[in-house]
Amino acid sequence: MRPALAILTLTPLWALAQSYPVGYGPNPALPEPERKLVPTVNIAPAAPWSAQQQPVAPAGFSVTAYARDLDHPRWVYPLPNGDVLVAETNAPPKPDDAKGVKGMVMKQVQKKAGAVSKSANRITLLRGLDARGVAQSKSVFIQGLNSPFGMVLVGKDLYVADTDAVLRFPYQEGANSISGPGTKVMDLPAGTINHHWTKNITASPDGKYLYVTVGSNSNVGENGIDAETGRAAIWQLEIATSKSRLYATGLRNANGMGWEPQTKTLWTTVNERDELGNDLVPDYMTSVKEGGFYGWPYSYYGQHVDTRVSPQKPELVAQAIVPDYALGGHTASLGLTFYDAKAFPQPYQGGVFIGQHGSWNRKPHSGYKVVFIPFSGGKPSGAPQDFLTGFLDSDGKARGRPVGVAVDKQGALLVADDVGNVIWRVAPAAKTASR
Repeated sequence: MRPALAILTLTPLWALAQSYPVGYGPNPALPEPERKLVPTVNIAPAAPWSAQQQPVAPAGFSVTAYARDLDHPRWVYPLPNGDVLVAETNAPPKPDDAKGVKGMVMKQVQKKAGAVSKSANRITLLRGLDARGVAQSKSVFIQGLNSPFGMVLVGKDLYVADTDAVLRFPYQEGANSISGPGTKVMDLPAGTINHHWTKNITASPDGKYLYVTVGSNSNVGENGIDAETGRAAIWQLEIATSKSRLYATGLRNANGMGWEPQTKTLWTTVNERDELGNDLVPDYMTSVKEGGFYGWPYSYYGQHVDTRVSPQKPELVAQAIVPDYALGGHTASLGLTFYDAKAFPQPYQGGVFIGQHGSWNRKPHSGYKVVFIPFSGGKPSGAPQDFLTGFLDSDGKARGRPVGVAVDKQGALLVADDVGNVIWRVAPAAKTASR
Protein backbone atom coordinates (compact mmCIF):
# COMPACT_ATOMS: atom_id res chain seq x y z
CA MET A 1 0.00 0.00 0.00
CA ARG A 2 1.20 3.54 -0.66
CA PRO A 3 1.90 5.57 2.47
CA ALA A 4 -0.91 7.97 3.27
CA LEU A 5 -2.10 9.86 6.27
CA ALA A 6 -5.66 9.27 7.38
CA ILE A 7 -8.00 11.72 5.72
CA LEU A 8 -11.76 12.14 5.89
CA THR A 9 -13.39 13.19 2.63
CA LEU A 10 -17.04 14.10 2.39
CA THR A 11 -18.56 13.83 -1.07
CA PRO A 12 -21.11 16.62 -1.73
CA LEU A 13 -24.70 15.41 -2.16
CA TRP A 14 -24.85 16.88 -5.68
CA ALA A 15 -21.93 14.64 -6.69
CA LEU A 16 -23.37 11.37 -5.48
CA ALA A 17 -25.81 11.00 -8.35
CA GLN A 18 -23.30 11.96 -11.02
CA SER A 19 -21.37 9.53 -13.19
CA TYR A 20 -17.82 10.70 -13.85
CA PRO A 21 -15.19 9.40 -16.28
CA VAL A 22 -12.10 7.82 -14.73
CA GLY A 23 -9.91 10.48 -13.16
CA TYR A 24 -12.56 13.22 -13.23
CA GLY A 25 -14.83 14.83 -10.68
CA PRO A 26 -14.86 15.91 -7.03
CA ASN A 27 -13.81 12.57 -5.58
CA PRO A 28 -11.76 10.60 -8.12
CA ALA A 29 -10.74 7.01 -7.40
CA LEU A 30 -6.94 6.96 -7.37
CA PRO A 31 -5.15 3.77 -8.47
CA GLU A 32 -1.97 2.47 -6.90
CA PRO A 33 1.17 4.14 -8.26
CA GLU A 34 3.11 2.36 -10.98
CA ARG A 35 6.87 2.73 -11.17
CA LYS A 36 8.57 1.72 -14.41
CA LEU A 37 12.24 1.76 -15.34
CA VAL A 38 11.24 3.40 -18.63
CA PRO A 39 8.22 5.74 -18.33
CA THR A 40 5.35 5.64 -20.81
CA VAL A 41 6.07 7.99 -23.71
CA ASN A 42 3.15 8.38 -26.11
CA ILE A 43 3.16 11.80 -27.72
CA ALA A 44 0.81 12.63 -30.58
CA PRO A 45 2.98 13.73 -33.54
CA ALA A 46 2.13 17.17 -34.89
CA ALA A 47 0.25 17.14 -38.20
CA PRO A 48 -1.37 20.60 -38.40
CA TRP A 49 -4.78 21.29 -39.91
CA SER A 50 -5.29 21.82 -43.60
CA ALA A 51 -7.22 24.93 -44.65
CA GLN A 52 -10.35 22.79 -45.00
CA GLN A 53 -10.17 21.23 -41.52
CA GLN A 54 -11.35 22.54 -38.17
CA PRO A 55 -12.29 21.21 -34.74
CA VAL A 56 -15.83 20.09 -33.94
CA ALA A 57 -18.25 21.83 -31.55
CA PRO A 58 -21.67 20.65 -30.33
CA ALA A 59 -24.75 21.05 -32.51
CA GLY A 60 -25.94 24.65 -32.60
CA PHE A 61 -22.44 26.14 -32.60
CA SER A 62 -20.20 27.29 -35.44
CA VAL A 63 -16.40 27.10 -35.46
CA THR A 64 -14.29 29.56 -37.42
CA ALA A 65 -10.57 30.23 -37.70
CA TYR A 66 -10.58 33.67 -36.09
CA ALA A 67 -6.88 34.09 -36.97
CA ARG A 68 -4.46 31.81 -38.83
CA ASP A 69 -0.72 31.71 -39.54
CA LEU A 70 0.33 32.69 -36.03
CA ASP A 71 3.61 31.57 -34.45
CA HIS A 72 2.87 29.17 -31.59
CA PRO A 73 -0.04 31.09 -30.01
CA ARG A 74 -0.34 29.99 -26.39
CA TRP A 75 -2.53 32.51 -24.59
CA VAL A 76 -5.35 34.87 -25.55
CA TYR A 77 -6.73 37.95 -23.77
CA PRO A 78 -9.79 39.95 -24.93
CA LEU A 79 -9.69 43.69 -24.21
CA PRO A 80 -12.81 45.66 -23.18
CA ASN A 81 -13.09 47.39 -26.59
CA GLY A 82 -13.29 44.05 -28.44
CA ASP A 83 -9.64 43.84 -29.49
CA VAL A 84 -7.93 40.54 -28.70
CA LEU A 85 -4.32 40.05 -27.62
CA VAL A 86 -2.44 36.83 -28.40
CA ALA A 87 0.85 35.76 -26.81
CA GLU A 88 2.96 34.16 -29.58
CA THR A 89 5.56 32.44 -27.48
CA ASN A 90 7.61 29.37 -26.69
CA ALA A 91 10.12 28.20 -24.12
CA PRO A 92 13.20 30.35 -23.50
CA PRO A 93 16.72 28.89 -23.52
CA LYS A 94 17.13 26.72 -20.39
CA PRO A 95 20.41 24.86 -20.86
CA ASP A 96 20.41 23.06 -17.51
CA ASP A 97 16.88 21.65 -17.78
CA ALA A 98 16.46 17.88 -18.24
CA LYS A 99 20.06 16.85 -18.85
CA GLY A 100 21.26 13.31 -19.56
CA VAL A 101 19.45 10.49 -21.34
CA LYS A 102 16.05 11.48 -19.97
CA GLY A 103 16.61 15.03 -21.13
CA MET A 104 17.49 13.87 -24.63
CA VAL A 105 14.33 11.76 -24.78
CA MET A 106 12.17 14.67 -23.62
CA LYS A 107 13.64 16.99 -26.22
CA GLN A 108 12.83 14.48 -28.95
CA VAL A 109 9.31 14.12 -27.57
CA GLN A 110 8.81 17.89 -27.63
CA LYS A 111 10.17 18.13 -31.16
CA LYS A 112 7.79 15.43 -32.33
CA ALA A 113 4.92 17.28 -30.68
CA GLY A 114 5.73 20.51 -32.50
CA ALA A 115 6.83 22.24 -29.28
CA VAL A 116 10.44 23.05 -30.22
CA SER A 117 10.84 26.32 -32.06
CA LYS A 118 12.37 29.70 -31.30
CA SER A 119 9.99 31.91 -29.37
CA ALA A 120 8.41 34.78 -31.34
CA ASN A 121 8.48 36.77 -28.07
CA ARG A 122 5.62 39.04 -29.05
CA ILE A 123 2.02 39.92 -28.39
CA THR A 124 -0.18 40.26 -31.45
CA LEU A 125 -3.30 42.41 -31.76
CA LEU A 126 -6.38 41.04 -33.50
CA ARG A 127 -9.04 43.62 -34.36
CA GLY A 128 -12.48 43.54 -35.88
CA LEU A 129 -14.76 40.69 -36.85
CA ASP A 130 -16.19 40.04 -40.29
CA ALA A 131 -19.40 38.20 -41.17
CA ARG A 132 -17.48 34.89 -41.23
CA GLY A 133 -16.22 35.30 -37.66
CA VAL A 134 -12.66 36.15 -38.80
CA ALA A 135 -10.48 38.96 -37.43
CA GLN A 136 -10.26 41.87 -39.88
CA SER A 137 -6.69 42.80 -39.00
CA LYS A 138 -3.60 41.31 -37.34
CA SER A 139 -0.59 43.35 -36.21
CA VAL A 140 2.30 43.28 -33.75
CA PHE A 141 1.26 44.97 -30.50
CA ILE A 142 4.36 44.44 -28.30
CA GLN A 143 7.63 42.81 -29.36
CA GLY A 144 11.02 42.06 -27.83
CA LEU A 145 9.55 40.20 -24.85
CA ASN A 146 11.00 37.15 -23.09
CA SER A 147 8.67 34.15 -23.53
CA PRO A 148 5.51 36.10 -22.60
CA PHE A 149 2.40 34.28 -21.49
CA GLY A 150 -0.25 35.87 -19.23
CA MET A 151 -1.75 39.33 -19.83
CA VAL A 152 -4.18 41.47 -17.83
CA LEU A 153 -5.45 45.05 -18.10
CA VAL A 154 -5.93 47.06 -14.90
CA GLY A 155 -7.21 50.57 -15.59
CA LYS A 156 -4.79 52.05 -18.10
CA ASP A 157 -1.98 49.62 -17.33
CA LEU A 158 -1.39 46.41 -19.25
CA TYR A 159 0.55 43.80 -17.28
CA VAL A 160 2.44 41.05 -19.10
CA ALA A 161 3.99 38.01 -17.43
CA ASP A 162 7.29 37.24 -19.13
CA THR A 163 9.06 34.05 -18.07
CA ASP A 164 11.26 36.00 -15.63
CA ALA A 165 9.33 39.16 -14.70
CA VAL A 166 6.00 40.97 -14.62
CA LEU A 167 6.09 44.05 -16.86
CA ARG A 168 3.75 47.06 -16.92
CA PHE A 169 2.94 48.91 -20.14
CA PRO A 170 0.84 52.06 -20.58
CA TYR A 171 -2.32 51.17 -22.50
CA GLN A 172 -4.45 53.48 -24.61
CA GLU A 173 -7.73 52.10 -25.91
CA GLY A 174 -7.62 51.59 -29.67
CA ALA A 175 -3.84 51.88 -29.91
CA ASN A 176 -2.25 49.79 -32.66
CA SER A 177 0.96 49.07 -30.75
CA ILE A 178 3.05 49.78 -27.67
CA SER A 179 6.67 50.60 -28.45
CA GLY A 180 8.19 51.25 -25.00
CA PRO A 181 10.18 48.60 -23.10
CA GLY A 182 7.77 48.27 -20.19
CA THR A 183 8.46 48.76 -16.49
CA LYS A 184 9.41 45.74 -14.40
CA VAL A 185 7.18 45.48 -11.33
CA MET A 186 8.17 42.01 -10.10
CA ASP A 187 10.93 39.48 -10.71
CA LEU A 188 9.81 35.89 -11.28
CA PRO A 189 11.80 32.67 -10.72
CA ALA A 190 13.51 31.64 -13.97
CA GLY A 191 17.19 30.78 -14.54
CA THR A 192 18.96 28.08 -16.52
CA ILE A 193 16.59 25.26 -15.53
CA ASN A 194 13.18 27.05 -15.69
CA HIS A 195 11.39 23.73 -16.17
CA HIS A 196 7.83 25.11 -16.24
CA TRP A 197 8.48 28.40 -17.98
CA THR A 198 4.94 29.74 -18.54
CA LYS A 199 3.83 32.41 -16.07
CA ASN A 200 0.19 33.47 -16.05
CA ILE A 201 -1.31 36.58 -14.48
CA THR A 202 -4.71 37.88 -13.47
CA ALA A 203 -6.06 40.72 -11.32
CA SER A 204 -8.45 40.72 -8.39
CA PRO A 205 -11.95 41.97 -9.25
CA ASP A 206 -11.25 45.23 -7.38
CA GLY A 207 -7.99 45.79 -9.27
CA LYS A 208 -5.87 46.02 -6.12
CA TYR A 209 -3.85 42.82 -6.53
CA LEU A 210 -2.17 40.78 -9.23
CA TYR A 211 -1.91 37.00 -9.01
CA VAL A 212 0.92 35.22 -10.82
CA THR A 213 1.42 31.49 -11.40
CA VAL A 214 4.92 29.99 -11.23
CA GLY A 215 5.33 26.29 -12.04
CA SER A 216 7.81 23.89 -10.46
CA ASN A 217 11.39 23.42 -11.67
CA SER A 218 11.05 19.63 -11.95
CA ASN A 219 8.63 16.73 -11.97
CA VAL A 220 8.95 15.87 -8.24
CA GLY A 221 11.87 17.86 -6.89
CA GLU A 222 14.62 15.85 -8.59
CA ASN A 223 16.65 19.03 -9.17
CA GLY A 224 16.81 19.66 -5.44
CA ILE A 225 14.43 21.59 -3.24
CA ASP A 226 16.62 24.70 -3.45
CA ALA A 227 15.78 24.92 -7.16
CA GLU A 228 12.11 25.21 -6.18
CA THR A 229 12.40 28.45 -4.19
CA GLY A 230 9.38 30.60 -5.00
CA ARG A 231 8.00 27.97 -7.40
CA ALA A 232 5.02 25.61 -7.53
CA ALA A 233 2.99 28.54 -6.30
CA ILE A 234 0.67 31.44 -6.95
CA TRP A 235 2.09 34.82 -5.94
CA GLN A 236 0.13 37.89 -4.92
CA LEU A 237 1.39 41.39 -5.76
CA GLU A 238 -0.20 44.48 -4.24
CA ILE A 239 -0.22 47.03 -7.05
CA ALA A 240 -0.16 50.17 -4.88
CA THR A 241 2.90 49.13 -2.84
CA SER A 242 4.63 46.60 -5.18
CA LYS A 243 4.80 44.23 -2.21
CA SER A 244 4.63 40.55 -3.15
CA ARG A 245 4.08 37.36 -1.18
CA LEU A 246 3.35 33.69 -1.71
CA TYR A 247 -0.44 33.33 -1.80
CA ALA A 248 -0.76 29.53 -2.25
CA THR A 249 1.91 26.82 -2.54
CA GLY A 250 2.33 23.14 -3.41
CA LEU A 251 0.71 23.68 -6.83
CA ARG A 252 3.01 21.79 -9.22
CA ASN A 253 2.17 23.78 -12.34
CA ALA A 254 -0.77 26.15 -12.03
CA ASN A 255 -1.75 27.80 -15.31
CA GLY A 256 -5.24 29.10 -16.02
CA MET A 257 -6.84 31.39 -13.45
CA GLY A 258 -10.32 32.86 -13.23
CA TRP A 259 -12.79 34.35 -10.76
CA GLU A 260 -15.95 32.32 -10.22
CA PRO A 261 -18.77 34.75 -11.12
CA GLN A 262 -21.03 34.23 -8.08
CA THR A 263 -18.56 33.98 -5.21
CA LYS A 264 -15.66 35.94 -6.78
CA THR A 265 -13.37 33.12 -5.63
CA LEU A 266 -10.09 32.52 -7.49
CA TRP A 267 -9.85 29.17 -9.32
CA THR A 268 -6.90 27.65 -11.13
CA THR A 269 -5.96 24.65 -13.26
CA VAL A 270 -2.97 22.59 -12.14
CA ASN A 271 -0.85 20.05 -14.04
CA GLU A 272 0.10 17.28 -11.65
CA ARG A 273 3.17 14.99 -11.63
CA ASP A 274 4.14 12.33 -14.18
CA GLU A 275 5.49 8.76 -14.25
CA LEU A 276 3.15 7.13 -11.74
CA GLY A 277 0.83 5.45 -14.25
CA ASN A 278 -1.81 6.26 -16.87
CA ASP A 279 -4.37 7.59 -14.42
CA LEU A 280 -2.12 8.97 -11.71
CA VAL A 281 -1.97 11.77 -10.82
CA PRO A 282 -5.05 13.51 -12.27
CA ASP A 283 -4.65 17.12 -13.26
CA TYR A 284 -7.19 19.28 -11.49
CA MET A 285 -8.91 22.60 -11.02
CA THR A 286 -9.43 24.02 -7.59
CA SER A 287 -10.49 27.09 -5.69
CA VAL A 288 -7.40 28.77 -4.29
CA LYS A 289 -7.26 29.27 -0.54
CA GLU A 290 -5.08 32.05 0.81
CA GLY A 291 -2.10 30.45 2.54
CA GLY A 292 -3.15 27.02 1.31
CA PHE A 293 -0.68 24.19 0.62
CA TYR A 294 -1.66 21.65 -2.07
CA GLY A 295 0.91 18.92 -1.55
CA TRP A 296 3.62 19.19 -4.20
CA PRO A 297 6.15 17.62 -4.19
CA TYR A 298 5.64 15.61 -1.00
CA SER A 299 2.10 14.39 -1.61
CA TYR A 300 -0.61 14.40 -4.24
CA TYR A 301 -4.36 14.84 -4.16
CA GLY A 302 -4.30 15.74 -0.53
CA GLN A 303 -2.23 13.48 1.68
CA HIS A 304 -1.18 10.64 -0.65
CA VAL A 305 2.58 10.54 -0.08
CA ASP A 306 4.90 10.42 -3.11
CA THR A 307 7.67 8.07 -1.98
CA ARG A 308 10.02 9.32 -4.69
CA VAL A 309 10.56 12.52 -2.71
CA SER A 310 13.19 12.44 0.01
CA PRO A 311 13.43 13.76 2.63
CA GLN A 312 9.71 13.98 3.31
CA LYS A 313 7.93 16.69 5.30
CA PRO A 314 5.02 15.03 7.12
CA GLU A 315 4.13 18.28 8.86
CA LEU A 316 3.41 19.82 5.45
CA VAL A 317 1.64 16.74 4.11
CA ALA A 318 -0.73 16.93 7.09
CA GLN A 319 -1.83 20.35 5.82
CA ALA A 320 -2.26 19.39 2.15
CA ILE A 321 -5.59 20.50 0.69
CA VAL A 322 -7.60 18.12 -1.47
CA PRO A 323 -8.36 19.80 -4.83
CA ASP A 324 -11.97 20.53 -5.76
CA TYR A 325 -12.25 18.71 -9.11
CA ALA A 326 -10.06 16.24 -11.03
CA LEU A 327 -9.55 16.81 -14.76
CA GLY A 328 -8.17 13.44 -15.87
CA GLY A 329 -4.75 11.84 -15.87
CA HIS A 330 -2.09 13.72 -17.84
CA THR A 331 -4.59 15.84 -19.78
CA ALA A 332 -2.33 18.90 -19.43
CA SER A 333 -5.28 21.09 -18.48
CA LEU A 334 -3.97 24.62 -19.04
CA GLY A 335 -6.64 27.11 -20.08
CA LEU A 336 -9.50 28.10 -17.77
CA THR A 337 -12.27 30.63 -18.32
CA PHE A 338 -15.63 31.04 -16.65
CA TYR A 339 -18.50 31.74 -19.02
CA ASP A 340 -19.99 35.00 -17.71
CA ALA A 341 -21.61 36.13 -20.99
CA LYS A 342 -25.16 35.53 -22.28
CA ALA A 343 -24.67 34.42 -25.92
CA PHE A 344 -24.45 30.69 -25.15
CA PRO A 345 -27.51 28.74 -24.01
CA GLN A 346 -28.36 28.97 -20.31
CA PRO A 347 -26.77 25.62 -19.27
CA TYR A 348 -23.34 27.05 -20.16
CA GLN A 349 -23.75 30.26 -18.20
CA GLY A 350 -21.62 30.41 -15.07
CA GLY A 351 -19.74 27.22 -15.95
CA VAL A 352 -16.09 26.83 -16.88
CA PHE A 353 -14.25 25.92 -20.08
CA ILE A 354 -10.91 24.09 -19.78
CA GLY A 355 -8.29 23.88 -22.56
CA GLN A 356 -6.60 20.46 -22.37
CA HIS A 357 -3.28 20.53 -24.21
CA GLY A 358 -2.90 16.74 -24.23
CA SER A 359 -0.80 13.97 -22.72
CA TRP A 360 2.68 12.63 -23.41
CA ASN A 361 2.89 10.23 -20.43
CA ARG A 362 -0.28 8.21 -21.05
CA LYS A 363 -1.46 5.40 -23.29
CA PRO A 364 -4.03 5.87 -24.75
CA HIS A 365 -3.88 9.63 -25.23
CA SER A 366 -5.86 11.95 -23.01
CA GLY A 367 -6.80 15.60 -23.36
CA TYR A 368 -6.42 17.24 -26.79
CA LYS A 369 -9.79 18.98 -26.44
CA VAL A 370 -11.76 21.71 -24.70
CA VAL A 371 -14.18 20.53 -22.03
CA PHE A 372 -17.01 22.32 -20.24
CA ILE A 373 -17.96 21.79 -16.59
CA PRO A 374 -21.19 23.25 -15.18
CA PHE A 375 -21.19 25.21 -11.92
CA SER A 376 -23.93 25.85 -9.38
CA GLY A 377 -23.66 27.79 -6.15
CA GLY A 378 -20.02 28.54 -6.82
CA LYS A 379 -19.01 24.87 -7.17
CA PRO A 380 -18.71 22.34 -10.03
CA SER A 381 -22.09 20.65 -10.41
CA GLY A 382 -21.66 17.89 -12.96
CA ALA A 383 -19.51 15.72 -15.17
CA PRO A 384 -17.27 17.21 -17.89
CA GLN A 385 -18.75 17.67 -21.36
CA ASP A 386 -16.67 17.58 -24.52
CA PHE A 387 -17.06 20.98 -26.18
CA LEU A 388 -14.37 21.29 -28.84
CA THR A 389 -12.86 18.08 -30.21
CA GLY A 390 -11.19 16.72 -33.34
CA PHE A 391 -7.69 17.86 -32.40
CA LEU A 392 -6.50 14.24 -32.71
CA ASP A 393 -6.98 12.59 -36.10
CA SER A 394 -7.83 8.90 -36.67
CA ASP A 395 -4.11 8.04 -36.84
CA GLY A 396 -3.39 9.56 -33.43
CA LYS A 397 -1.70 12.65 -34.85
CA ALA A 398 -2.30 16.10 -33.40
CA ARG A 399 -3.87 18.54 -35.82
CA GLY A 400 -3.72 21.02 -33.00
CA ARG A 401 -3.38 21.37 -29.23
CA PRO A 402 -5.67 23.76 -27.31
CA VAL A 403 -4.09 25.97 -24.66
CA GLY A 404 -5.61 29.29 -23.58
CA VAL A 405 -9.36 29.86 -23.64
CA ALA A 406 -11.24 33.15 -23.25
CA VAL A 407 -14.65 34.73 -23.85
CA ASP A 408 -14.71 37.63 -26.33
CA LYS A 409 -16.88 40.75 -26.21
CA GLN A 410 -19.68 39.07 -28.20
CA GLY A 411 -19.74 36.06 -25.88
CA ALA A 412 -17.96 33.65 -28.22
CA LEU A 413 -15.27 31.27 -26.95
CA LEU A 414 -11.72 31.83 -28.23
CA VAL A 415 -9.26 28.93 -28.17
CA ALA A 416 -5.51 29.30 -28.73
CA ASP A 417 -4.12 26.32 -30.69
CA ASP A 418 -0.33 26.34 -30.53
CA VAL A 419 0.26 23.41 -32.92
CA GLY A 420 -2.32 24.50 -35.48
CA ASN A 421 -1.10 28.13 -35.16
CA VAL A 422 -4.74 29.20 -35.08
CA ILE A 423 -7.13 31.02 -32.77
CA TRP A 424 -10.46 29.22 -33.07
CA ARG A 425 -13.73 31.03 -32.38
CA VAL A 426 -16.83 29.12 -31.27
CA ALA A 427 -20.15 30.96 -31.36
CA PRO A 428 -23.84 30.11 -31.56
CA ALA A 429 -24.46 29.21 -35.20
CA ALA A 430 -26.65 32.24 -35.93
CA LYS A 431 -24.35 34.78 -34.22
CA THR A 432 -21.33 35.44 -36.42
CA ALA A 433 -22.31 38.92 -37.60
CA SER A 434 -19.61 41.60 -37.82
CA ARG A 435 -19.00 44.19 -35.16
